[in-house]
Amino acid sequence: MRVREPGGAPFLPRAIEGRLVAACAALPAVVLMGPRQVGKSTLARLHALGAGHRYLTLDDASVRDAARRDPVGLLRSAPRLVLDEVQRDPGLLLALKQIIDDDAFAGRREPGRFIVTGSADLLAMSAVADSLAGRAVYLPLRPLVRRELLGHGTTGPWSRWLDAPRSDWRALAEADGSPPERWLDAARRGGFPVAALDLHDDVARDTWYRGWLDTFLDRDAHDLGAVADTLELRRFMRAVALRQGQLLNRADLARDAAISPTTAWRWLALLERGMQFVRLEAFAVNRTKRLIKAPKAYWCDPALARAVAGAPLADGAAFEALVLADLLSWADTEPRGAHVMHWRTASQQEVDFVVERGDGRLLAIECKATARPTTKDARGVRAFLDEHPEAAGGLVVHGGDITSWLADGVLAVPWWRAC
Repeated sequence: MRVREPGGAPFLPRAIEGRLVAACAALPAVVLMGPRQVGKSTLARLHALGAGHRYLTLDDASVRDAARRDPVGLLRSAPRLVLDEVQRDPGLLLALKQIIDDDAFAGRREPGRFIVTGSADLLAMSAVADSLAGRAVYLPLRPLVRRELLGHGTTGPWSRWLDAPRSDWRALAEADGSPPERWLDAARRGGFPVAALDLHDDVARDTWYRGWLDTFLDRDAHDLGAVADTLELRRFMRAVALRQGQLLNRADLARDAAISPTTAWRWLALLERGMQFVRLEAFAVNRTKRLIKAPKAYWCDPALARAVAGAPLADGAAFEALVLADLLSWADTEPRGAHVMHWRTASQQEVDFVVERGDGRLLAIECKATARPTTKDARGVRAFLDEHPEAAGGLVVHGGDITSWLADGVLAVPWWRAC
């Protein structure tokens, strides 16, 4: 159900909250990382509300000035502190390390004292790397996924498919109480809270996403790395968005954007630091088949990808991105850890996503926007299961309403029951 934070702004429970609570009970600092406007500040402030945290944001020029003049003094200005948008002065984390170490030496280790947020993957920023190793838990916060938008505070039940025997899969899917939804509506809505909750037509959402993109290019891109020409970067981002779901080829991207391959690679790294671009690595366990090991390119949110591309994306790519967003949010919360990858052989057999959980369990997932999947749609999954018979099984996640077996070990399931 939807709850409200003080002041009346809407807030939906997030799937990552369980890990946030556990992290605050374990280590002195917790770092929430995610794209701008994804809900980090709201989640941090609500969690800290009853714990006496003071809230400071580096979007405030006076706070940035205080951080430069006396970072230790700023961090000691309150017993407990929420520090927002720290990527604007990542050197502040070195002062945070000093305070945590000094307090530990004095026997004053206090779990959950600092909650830090950043609109970037701080672990990928050279000024931050290793500065809080062993002192902080880093948690990603991604755009809202379907069951978070429904108020459930969860992701799709992917662990169910990994844990249950195949004989139970169909019954489990049909017992799911989630309401049906057209996947195209969900992809156009996206998961950024303002666009998803407060705006109710494509025109308003497209305007919001364009504004988000302008803000990223005008400010955030400069915080994340040297950008001499934002028009070139915008053109490059469009080229990446239009290649969503395809194998990542730096030379092709550079050619499309009319930049050098070196610049293309540097800007891909910048977009990854900004947690917009998702580089989906290949599942490369080689047994009897020769595998393609190149990663695939995705955007963090299907509606944002549409805005960056400036045009509707192919149904297949947009549908894959919608399912991937849920899988990644689930992997962030899985207690045993999980990785999401893709699988492709040199003979063009492929599976869109392969989940490998920390206990070694595997799940193959093929995405089809069609409402009526056929046995042909199960071929790639069936090939993967032949190669990896120890896998839990395979799913063909599709855009219709049918739950049925397509092949031995391969269940067709509607996307709204899987996500």
